[in-house]
Amino acid sequence: MKVTLAKTAGFCFGVDRAVSLVEEAVAAGKRVSTLGPIIHNRHVMDHFAAEGVRELSEPEEAAAGTTVVIRSHGVSRDVYERLSRRGVEIVDATCPFVKRIHKLVIRAEAQGRVPVIIGTPTHPEVQAIAGWCAHPHVFEGPEALENWLREDPSRAHLRLTLVSQTTSTQNLWESCKKIIKKQCTNSEIFDTICEATENRQKEAGELARCCDAMVIVGDPMSSNTKRLAMICRQFCEDVWLVEDAGGLDVSHFSCIGSVGITAGASTPAWIIKEVNNIMSEEIKVETAQEENFAELLEQSIKTLNNGDKVTGIVTAIGATEIQVDLGTKHAGYIPVDDFSSDPSVKPEDVLKVGDEIEVLVVHVNDSEGTARLSKKRLEAGKAWEEIEAAAESKAVVEGLITEENKGGIVANVKGIRVFIPASQTGVPKGGDLSALVKTTVQMKITEVNRARRRVVGSIRAVTNELRKAAQEKIWAEIEVGKKYHGVVKSLTSYGAFVDIGGVDGMVHVSELSWNRIKNPAEVVKVGDEIEVFVISYDPEKKKISLGYKTPETNPWNIFMTQFHVGDVAKVKIVKLMTFGAFAEIIPGVDGLIHISQIADRRIGKPEDVLSEGMEVDAKIIDIDAENKRISLSIRALLTASDDEAVEE
Repeated sequence: MKVTLAKTAGFCFGVDRAVSLVEEAVAAGKRVSTLGPIIHNRHVMDHFAAEGVRELSEPEEAAAGTTVVIRSHGVSRDVYERLSRRGVEIVDATCPFVKRIHKLVIRAEAQGRVPVIIGTPTHPEVQAIAGWCAHPHVFEGPEALENWLREDPSRAHLRLTLVSQTTSTQNLWESCKKIIKKQCTNSEIFDTICEATENRQKEAGELARCCDAMVIVGDPMSSNTKRLAMICRQFCEDVWLVEDAGGLDVSHFSCIGSVGITAGASTPAWIIKEVNNIMSEEIKVETAQEENFAELLEQSIKTLNNGDKVTGIVTAIGATEIQVDLGTKHAGYIPVDDFSSDPSVKPEDVLKVGDEIEVLVVHVNDSEGTARLSKKRLEAGKAWEEIEAAAESKAVVEGLITEENKGGIVANVKGIRVFIPASQTGVPKGGDLSALVKTTVQMKITEVNRARRRVVGSIRAVTNELRKAAQEKIWAEIEVGKKYHGVVKSLTSYGAFVDIGGVDGMVHVSELSWNRIKNPAEVVKVGDEIEVFVISYDPEKKKISLGYKTPETNPWNIFMTQFHVGDVAKVKIVKLMTFGAFAEIIPGVDGLIHISQIADRRIGKPEDVLSEGMEVDAKIIDIDAENKRISLSIRALLTASDDEAVEE
C-alpha cells in the first residue's frame, strides 16, 4: 500500500502562534486562562487543563491580575472591551489574517460602506468579525447572498465591502465574488481566505483525486477539518475523519492500494505521528518514495532549533508576514508584529524580495514545516548587549521619549524601554515633563537588570558633563569685552542672571537699560535670548559681571545721529512744570519746552495749553551736547506774521 502525507498537514501558523503564546505564559509562571478553547482539539485542551490553564466562557469570569489569552479566532469589540475592564493582562493571539479582516470591516464602515461577510454565522471567527461592525451582513454561501440581493433590488447599488471567513472554501468564495461582481455596481472585494487554508484544501483535493482512501486527522468540531473532509468526499468515496489514532479501523485499509493523509489546522504533530505509528504497526506502509511515514516525518524535523540565529533570503512581503527562505526544509515567516520594535517602520519600506536578513528562530513547527521567525527579538537581544556595554563604559546613548508617567519619563533606546526618573531629566522640580515627549535625547545608562527587564537612564548625567566641559572652555577663553549669546535664567530685584553656555553671569539692573528702571522684568524675562558682553570677571570666586546696554543702544547717541538743531519732531508731553513742559522726543531722550515757547501768546501756566500724554510738533532750537540738554519750541513753528503780531 502506498501512503502519501500532505505537506500542509497540521497546525497553521495562526494556531501555532496561539498555542505558543499559552505555553510561554504558563512557562512564565502566570495564572493563565483562555477565552473559549484556544484550539479546536480536545487533546491539546486537556493538556493545558492539566497545566492549570482555565477555559472561560465569558469575560466576566476572568479574575483580576490573571493573564487571559484571546484565541486565534479573535473576539468582538464588545468582548474585548468587557475583558479590558476586568483588570487582566490580555494576550491577543488573534490570527494576523483574521486581525486584517477586523481592520477591513472597521475601515469599510468608517467610509460609509456596508460590510458583507461570507462564512458560517455560528463560527467564532465570523462572530468576532461581525462584532467589529455596527451593521454586518453574514451569508453562509452564494444562495443566501443572492436571495438577500433579490429581496431588495436597491441593495445592488449599495457600497459593499466583501470579505470571507479565512477557512472558507475557494469554490464557495469564488461563487459569491461572481454574484457581487455581476449584480453590484459599487463594491470592493478582499480575498481574505488564509493562504495556508487555501493550500491545505487544494492539496487535500488533489490527494483525494488520486487515492483510494483519505484519512483526515482532526477534531470533528473544527470547521477547517470538516471542510477538508467535505472537499475530499467530492473526489473520493472512502473518507475517514478521525480525532486520533483511536478512531482508525486499521483492518479496513488492508486491501486498499493508496491512502492519502492530511490533518486540520488544529491538529498537533504528535497526533499525526500517532496515527502513522498505529498504521505502521499493523500494515507494511510505504510512502511515495518507498519510505515509511515515520521516516518522512523525521526528514522534516530538527533541522532548526528554537533560539537559533539564522540568515535567510526574503521571498515575499505581505500585509501580515514576510516569507523567508532559510535554505532548510522549513518555510520561514516573520509576522509583521515581529519585524521591528519601531511601530512606524513598514517592512515594504526597508526590505525588498531578494534581500538577505538575519533573524531569530522563535518556534519550529515540524508537522507543517514552518518556522516562526523574529527580527525584532534578535535586535532586542543585540540591543540588551549594547545597553549593558553602554552602562559599563558609561557611554552616551540616544533615545526617543515615548511617554510621561508618575515618576518621570520613558525612553525607547534601540527598542528597549528605559525609565528616566524626574530628578534625572534636567527639568526643574514641578516643571513640565510632557514637553520632552516625542523628542530625541542623550542619556547615560545608570542601571541595568536584564532578568527583570529594568533599565534606568539619566539625561542629567550627560548635561552635567556637557555643562562642565562648557564651563572649562568659557573660563579658559573669557576676557573683558567678549560678547556672548545668553539665556536669561532668573531675575532678582538687583539684576538678571544669564547663562552664557554653561556659566551664569549677572547683568546688574543699571546695565540692563539706558532708561531708569525699577525692576529687571521691565526689560527682560526668564527664557529670553540676549546678547551680552563681559564687564569684569573673577576666576577664583567664579563670578562674571555682564553688560546688556551698549553705546549703539544709548538713546542719546541715537538722538544725536538722527536729529539736529532746526529739525521738527513729533514729541509726547510727559511732564508739566511751572516753567514749562518736558516732552519725549525718542524713548529715553526728553527735551524742555519753556513756557515762553509753548504758545503764540502769553499764558499763565503750561496746562492752559498742554496736557500729559498729548502729542505735538516741536522744533529743536538748541542742543547742549555736553550736558545732554535739548530745548524745544512750539512757538517757533508759527508763521512769521504771527510772530510779529505776538511781539507787537
